[in-house]
Parts: sequence; C-alpha cells; structure tokens
Amino acid sequence: MSFNKSQAAFFQTLKLSLPSYTSLVDEIAEILEISIDSAYRRIRGEKLLDFSELEILCNRFNTSVDTFFNLHSNSILFQGNQNDYQENSFMKWMEDVYAQLNLVNSFSKKHIYWLVKDMPPFHHYYHKELASFKFFFWRKSILFTDSLKDTKFSIKDNSYDQFAEITDKILKAYHKIPTTEIWNIEGINITLRQIELYHEMGIMTSTEDTLFLYHCMMEVIDNLEKMAEKGKKILPSHPDIVGADYSFFVNEFIIGDNTFFATMDENKVTYLNHSVIYFHGTSDPAFNNAMFRNLDNLIKKSTQISIVCEKERKQFFNKLRKKVVERINAIPQEEE
Repeated sequence: MSFNKSQAAFFQTLKLSLPSYTSLVDEIAEILEISIDSAYRRIRGEKLLDFSELEILCNRFNTSVDTFFNLHSNSILFQGNQNDYQENSFMKWMEDVYAQLNLVNSFSKKHIYWLVKDMPPFHHYYHKELASFKFFFWRKSILFTDSLKDTKFSIKDNSYDQFAEITDKILKAYHKIPTTEIWNIEGINITLRQIELYHEMGIMTSTEDTLFLYHCMMEVIDNLEKMAEKGKKILPSHPDIVGADYSFFVNEFIIGDNTFFATMDENKVTYLNHSVIYFHGTSDPAFNNAMFRNLDNLIKKSTQISIVCEKERKQFFNKLRKKVVERINAIPQEEE
C-alpha cells in the first residue's frame, strides 16, 4: 500500500475515536493549526504528514505510529489502561467505562455484545448495596487499595457515596445502547463466590449483610428476567426512561470470557478483559471482523430466551435463583 493510501487509512482510524457529530477535518485543522483546505489534503492523502505532525496526532488520539504504516503482520495493536496502584485508581476506571459508553452512544447506529463470564458490571449497579460490595471487593482484592487493607465490608458504610454520581451516569449511558448478552448458567457464580468468600473470611461485618446481598442478587435476577421477557432494558431507579433493545442468549456449551464488542455505524471495536476489571481495546479491522464472525456463530448456536421461548426463559432464571437460595440456606447451618 502506498503512503498516500496508508495515510488516508490512518485518518479513517482516527475518525473512529471521534463522536459521529464531530468533524474530523475541523479537529485535524485545529490540532495541527492548519487551514481546513490543508487538513482535507492530508486526510485524502494528497499531502503527506511530516513526522512532527504524525507525532502530534498519535499523542492527541492516543494511537500508535504502527497504524499509520498499516503493516500487514500478525501483530494486533491494543490500547487500554492498567492499575497504577493509586488511591483514585478505581474512580479513573469508572470514568473510563463512562467515556467508552459515551463514545458508543455518540453514533447513530450502535450495538454492544457481551460474552458473559461474570455478570456484566452494569447489572450489579441496580442496587446501591450490591454495587457498594462489588466496588469494595474490586478495590480491596483486585486493585489492592491501601486504605482498605485492614477494613471489613458493611452495608452501612458510606464509601459508596463517592461513586454514586458516576455510577448513575454509567447506568443511564448503558441503558441507551442496544445490547446482546450471551450467557451461561455459570454467569452469576463469580459474584456469589465473592460474597461467600468474604463471609467465610470474616470480612463481612455481619451475617445480615451477607444475606442482604444474596437477596439483592435475587432482585437482579428478577430484573434480568423482566428485561429478557420484554426485550428492553429496564432501569429500576429510573422506570420512566425507555430502555434500548435487549437480547438475551443462553449457550450451555461455552463459558464466556467477558469479551465486550461494540459496533458503531460501520466501525467495530473489541475489548478484551484482563486483570479482572480492565479491558484492552482494538480497532484492527481483520481482528474485529473475525471476532464478529465468532460472536455471530455463537449466537446462532445459542438459544434466544428474550421475548420468545417463555418456558426456557423461566427454567434458566429459576436455575439462577436456585444457586442463590442454596447459599442463603447454607448460612444458618454455618452459624449454628
């Protein structure tokens, strides 16, 4: 591929990171401090970027020079954040999640797919207490936040308050995006095990808190079933807000890996999960096309229980409830 065509392809990659209502040519003109006509010439590949311009654009759009050369190799470029072990690491993670959802929402035609291993984080946020527990667990046991080193979890703790605003923003942003989730019966096991583990380790301040969280999980399952039945997202705290389309599939043969995939107009992005809560994303066309084909094949080999298949839907969610009930019933035996 010639440098001219590579440069044009490079600008198309940059366009992916902009909201659909933002003009690429205006952004380039402002960033490089050049005229609109000069920006057009560079975007079309009629005038080659110099190295200083390329450096400015790569820094501004947080991309790699590899994208410019568009080298055909087995290498795939991923971008993302990692834990920096600072006290505000979790808030930065939440803000990044919100930014990614806002990016998807900025496109007129959008859809997200979630290959579920652990229940998508958004569903935990429906209950303040359950969200508070997940935030505590992630900060204490995953991000190793120093201030939580010797602390126990309590529902009465007000530490959630600092995340209340960003949590509400995330839920409202997620609520607007049509979504397909591919589940397995194991989809709630991780959260249940986290609650159970903290109870066994004495990190819960009371048995009542443990039971309360299990009952929150039951209500989350109830809401998931309602969404699957209606084929629409339901936000319990904002029932007046009309939710986006929601498709729920069950695949009994594949346990997901929390892959998060987004389509935005003609663009695709794959976010791969790592370090429990973090994601690295790529806009690599070949990789994303292959990922989309894989998801499409999984969906075809899965059972849709949203809107249709009432019997299968009830059976699936009753199995999830049974998992919670078993843990609730086990607690009195432990305490005797």
